[in-house]
Amino acid sequence: MHIRKLTIAAILLVASAQALASQCPGDVKAVDAALTTTSVSAEVKAAVVELRNAGEGLHQAGKHQESVNALAIAKSLLGI
Repeated sequence: MHIRKLTIAAILLVASAQALASQCPGDVKAVDAALTTTSVSAEVKAAVVELRNAGEGLHQAGKHQESVNALAIAKSLLGI
């Protein structure tokens, strides 16, 4: 019974990691699109670009939760 619970937990963990991995590129695209249409200060734009680049790098490094977090802040700064 204990092994079954561990197996189910492992499957859920892998599934959630895959969901996060596929979310990152969509978030990057959303930030890119908003940067072309949103008028924000140069300071905010620089912060968004830095967060966007960090998010993309974290995604490529396999750190998907950190990527999602960085991109969420960028999206928040852009109001999306």
